[in-house]
Amino acid sequence: MTDTHRLAHVSFTVTGESLRPEFWSAYFGVVPDFSAVKGERFTTPSGQLSSVPGRTGVWAVRSEIVIRSDTLEPHLRYLLARLRLPRSDLRQVLADNGARMRFLCYWDNESGDRVPDVPADIRVMVAAMGGTVEIDEYR
Repeated sequence: MTDTHRLAHVSFTVTGESLRPEFWSAYFGVVPDFSAVKGERFTTPSGQLSSVPGRTGVWAVRSEIVIRSDTLEPHLRYLLARLRLPRSDLRQVLADNGARMRFLCYWDNESGDRVPDVPADIRVMVAAMGGTVEIDEYR
């Protein structure tokens, strides 16, 4: 593993047409790493103002800067702890707000011999809360 390029990291996102980032920040008690409101310009990860308005609302936190691991499990467990998940009311809160949630896992597999390590207990927990775990694999 190098400090310049990690082979795995995870983003947790809540998205929705009428999403208001301040609601989700209050709900989770966390300041997002990225947020956008549909129809409004937003600050990009590079710190620039977007040239076009957001296509949907987004509230996101990432593990990439904090966790130094080339496997997914430490990244997922960090986000679960940071967001204090599971939450018994999250499925209903998402539905009430017309929102969706997902854990998007970046997985660098240039060698072709790496297998993503998403533990079954995390997949079951996320599904029970109404979310998904997705792997974005790069070769």
